[in-house]
Amino acid sequence: MNPHVIVTCAVTGAGDTVGKHPAIPVTPAQIAAAAVEAAHAGATVVHCHVRDPETGKGSRDPALYRELMERIKGSGVDIIVNLTAGMGGDLEIGEGENPTHFGPGTDLVGPLARLVHVEELLPDICTLDCGTLNFGDGDTIYVSTPKALRTGAKRITDLGVKAELEIFDTGHLWFSNQMIKEGLLVDPLFQLCLGIPWGAPADTTTMKAMVDNLPGGGKDVTWAGFGIGRMQMPMAAQAMLLGGNVRVGLEDNLWLDKGVYASNGSLVERVVKLIECMGGKPMSPAEGRKKMNLKAR
Repeated sequence: MNPHVIVTCAVTGAGDTVGKHPAIPVTPAQIAAAAVEAAHAGATVVHCHVRDPETGKGSRDPALYRELMERIKGSGVDIIVNLTAGMGGDLEIGEGENPTHFGPGTDLVGPLARLVHVEELLPDICTLDCGTLNFGDGDTIYVSTPKALRTGAKRITDLGVKAELEIFDTGHLWFSNQMIKEGLLVDPLFQLCLGIPWGAPADTTTMKAMVDNLPGGGKDVTWAGFGIGRMQMPMAAQAMLLGGNVRVGLEDNLWLDKGVYASNGSLVERVVKLIECMGGKPMSPAEGRKKMNLKAR
């Protein structure tokens, strides 16, 4: 079991959750306030997307990321910032016999275009989604090809930003290990993302199999795991028991209890209590920086 736990809070995501919850953070000001709330509740890291302030849809606009970063830094609260670099991989296949008539949900750009905001802002951490995935029951695919991933991994390493590898299925983990062997990634973090249809399911057997295939069986890297929806807290406990760290937040789960909407702060407080009840302790941002070997910014 890991007794010293990095707590990541994914505060908003890019999913279609606006309207499904009364207080999804949308504007940079709201997302920054959610990050500060999570920090006060005991988070070590905040994982941030930005959204179009007018529509609430996920965005890749570097100006929104810049405003978000300035607001977080201007708050005076110490927190490690992890910016997504996963936007720009959505491909909505056309219906029926017209698969190349791509739908309005398509937002597909190259690997370097996904990193423009990372190059400009140099956050502590940025994500790299390590493979292609059927995303839900419709016609949407998340696209990240091996060649594009190699390009993105090298650029992140050259920038000196810590890469967090988002692992949605076992093949993604296999290829992540290959990129490490090729020298494209140096000391990356791993995030095991469980329960997204149709990636890896959120259960003990799957998480254990993934951990066994991490470098050194998980002992040679810093890793975390999470489950979505009602599996958020069970998978947090499972990750801690297997030697890993945890992630919670409104990106992955909208509910604190049945019929009770969560906030980012309440989810962090809940997982901190869980960690403490299991005999562990959440890490401060200063402790997390040391554990993850983050460069000073």
